[in-house]
Amino acid sequence: MSSPNIAEGSQSEAAKMLSSLPYDWMDRDLLEKQHRARELLRKYNHTTRKQAKKRSRILEKLLAETGSDIWIEPPFYCDYGSQIKIGDNVYVNFNCTFLDAAPILIGSGTFIAPNVSIYTETHSVIAAERLQRGSDLAYPVKIGTNVWIGSGSIILPGVTVGDNTTIGAGSVVTRAIPANVVAVGNPCRVIRGLL
Repeated sequence: MSSPNIAEGSQSEAAKMLSSLPYDWMDRDLLEKQHRARELLRKYNHTTRKQAKKRSRILEKLLAETGSDIWIEPPFYCDYGSQIKIGDNVYVNFNCTFLDAAPILIGSGTFIAPNVSIYTETHSVIAAERLQRGSDLAYPVKIGTNVWIGSGSIILPGVTVGDNTTIGAGSVVTRAIPANVVAVGNPCRVIRGLL
């Protein structure tokens, strides 16, 4: 057996997941982390606007980092929460889903419209590989500062969106989008610059 396989085999499933190596999402430790997140989300999603302090306390427990003046409208969904870092003055509208098997970084001043999905998890397109336990993969997503992501957009694993960029509603972002542009479509592509 080669050295990389020995090293990979000695890592926890969480360490493999965070290193973008194949991992088993059904691992007991990962399932416990998901259950913890689901319980916090259940509490969060049953709060009202008048319970802003309670919401902040829950988000501080759920997410890796929370900046000042962030607002996430319930319902909100994520896998773990512990890989999500959100900067200052960020607004996330209703019904957003962040699958955070790998880090999701959201820069300050970003607006995320309703029904936006950010996915870090992926699977093989080959069925026989996809069905093998321990074959899941995850790649980080980075959203820059002052970004606006339009309603119903989907951000796929490994994508970076540059600062000050607008992603049009309904876009499917399959690759990196540079800073200071408007990008739309499926697949999402730059249609004009902003400077």
